Amino acid sequence: MKLRAPATALLAGVVTWALTFPAAAATNGVTTRVADASTRGTVLARPLTGAAVYYEYNRGVRIDRYQPGKGFARIGAPSDNLQFSASPDGKKVAWITTRGELKVGWGSKVTTVAKGLPAGIPCLTPTWSPDSRQVAYVGGSRTDLSPVGVVNLDGTGRRAAGRTVGVCHLAWSGDGRYLAGYAGTADAVYKLDVKTGKSVKAKGVTFPTHVQSLSPDGRNVIVNMVRKGEPTGDGGWPSLFTPTIVDTVTGKKVPIPVKGRLVGAFYLADGRLVVRVAGAAYNSLVVLDGTGRRLQTIAEPAKARQLGLLQIIP
Repeated sequence: MKLRAPATALLAGVVTWALTFPAAAATNGVTTRVADASTRGTVLARPLTGAAVYYEYNRGVRIDRYQPGKGFARIGAPSDNLQFSASPDGKKVAWITTRGELKVGWGSKVTTVAKGLPAGIPCLTPTWSPDSRQVAYVGGSRTDLSPVGVVNLDGTGRRAAGRTVGVCHLAWSGDGRYLAGYAGTADAVYKLDVKTGKSVKAKGVTFPTHVQSLSPDGRNVIVNMVRKGEPTGDGGWPSLFTPTIVDTVTGKKVPIPVKGRLVGAFYLADGRLVVRVAGAAYNSLVVLDGTGRRLQTIAEPAKARQLGLLQIIP
């Protein structure tokens, strides 16, 4: 892999789902407000409970799953490694060791599923498939185009997904077809079609330093972008970031109809958009349907206010 900047410098089409919820709910002590929706022609989905996976940099990396009523429990063991990610179901962690080994851990079990990968470059994080059964990762290359591989969580079924310039902070679309990441030069985002193996440059994305997620159909991407000349960081996961949603086909920005200081956003595989909003005592998660209508507002635990948010568990 050829990175044209040192590691320290590396860093419309939303699927619309109508959701049916009761008018109000309280789940496991998490304050939740949900909107009514018509039951005609809907796809039912359960309200979110506030369960999530958080991380923090504090003398190494700590990854914890939060469950309302149960609190925080550690699930990750990448220690001082900066190339890590959590599965959508909140039960597993993947990370790359300083030896270039891709490891997957769940419960007390740790399995090495790939070797010989680029190590020590924070932005080259593995990513999980929507069903939490596969991991995608970046292989080594002497050119701008780097190979991306996919492997089952038990190490079987390894295959090539294609080659791309967008190798940093890979995100996997909910339909399983697309991977997106930003270039090591922090000047573009590329989308890789894992069905055809072809990679294309996304329109409308400039100076990205993080790719958070893709809409279920892979068309819209949530990114963190800086202005020209601003620092791009070291390529590590940003604990809090200002999200921008871009239609990768038209290049237009997609409005986020949520007020306040936004510090993150995620697409869920079912099409819901979850926006993280900063608060004085705690942050909130605002859940929107594909039309931008508010479905829920969930209070995060106060302890998570300065923590990074890796996954929201449906």
